[in-house]
Amino acid sequence: MDRLSNTVRPYAWGSTTAIPELLGTAPTGEPQAEMWMGAHPGAPSRINRTTTPLDHPLSDLIAADPEAELGAPTVKKFGPRLPFLLKILAAGAPLSLQVHPNLAQAKEGYEAEERQGVPIDAPHRNYKDANHKPELICALTPFDGLCGFRDPAETADLLARLDVDSLKPYVDLLHAHPEEAALREVLTAVLTADPDEMSHTVHSSAEAAARLGGEYSPYASLAHHYPGDPGVIAAMLLNRVQLQPGEGLFLGAGVPHAYLNGLGVEIMANSDNVLRCGLTPKHVDVPELLRVVRFEATEPAVLRPEASPAGEELYDTPIDEFRLSRYTLAPGAAPRELTAATPQILLCTDGTPRANDLDLAPGGSVFVPAGEKTELTGTGTVFRATVIA
Repeated sequence: MDRLSNTVRPYAWGSTTAIPELLGTAPTGEPQAEMWMGAHPGAPSRINRTTTPLDHPLSDLIAADPEAELGAPTVKKFGPRLPFLLKILAAGAPLSLQVHPNLAQAKEGYEAEERQGVPIDAPHRNYKDANHKPELICALTPFDGLCGFRDPAETADLLARLDVDSLKPYVDLLHAHPEEAALREVLTAVLTADPDEMSHTVHSSAEAAARLGGEYSPYASLAHHYPGDPGVIAAMLLNRVQLQPGEGLFLGAGVPHAYLNGLGVEIMANSDNVLRCGLTPKHVDVPELLRVVRFEATEPAVLRPEASPAGEELYDTPIDEFRLSRYTLAPGAAPRELTAATPQILLCTDGTPRANDLDLAPGGSVFVPAGEKTELTGTGTVFRATVIA
């Protein structure tokens, strides 16, 4: 197995302290948003294997011999690439309100933009690849987010209590129409409203939310970070989710969501396809967004890991591209056998565990090629990322 050297992405919404505290390093004063572990071309992990040049990208190693690194079943099912990307995510400010396409939508959108000749790095391009991007976040600290549409009647009541005149048409729509039509019409109206009028609505709504406090506090905070952004009103259509450490949340295709604050382990299919609803200065393609969003009220299902007799705690999701589990190693515990026919990334988040002959510390990670005998010992917490092949 190989110890990984990973890139930390400095997105503006990142916490300045959470990742340094995990790694035991001094803060730089700059935001540190995501630490990527995997073979994504945007920031592949690097390894120091004696048979390769030092500081070698994991993506190059896999490309040189996919079956040796990933195993024949993984290559047959997903092709010669690592199907997932693992991250440490540290939100110090809200991320953009967004959705991800399903696999068919991603392929269709990618091929359409390729035919149109849209450069892959163009800021107005929606589809960077032809893959879907289901994802799972597991909280390491209390973690705050928004996920899925709230029941329209409940949203109507929430908006009505703000007592803002320009919100009243949305309240009427949410009460008068069937669920799907109500959600579609209100989100469309919010995202296509006159910018000056919407800016005034956001300002008035934020003032009212600050006065009311309580469940309204997140919306006042969103408006502080993104003044005048229609995403502030769109966010009021969604469920608020507060995860405790160890709890997870799975996000499938078409489900609008945003992370607000907290530190977590995130895993996703190896894609970069994002359609944004707001809370961002980046491109918002309203027609394409409306094509992808699932306009249905949902109750967010908070995941708690299911323990096996072998000590593995699994976060069960309906996705084959990734499989995330956790091992909590107590003092004196028997070694945990992790040998698998699929590739693995092991990530330490607490304590001083040992993977074979490699000592791990919080934030430390290793890549395990398919079939390599693997054993965990010591004490601490280790997340295991692999695939179902």
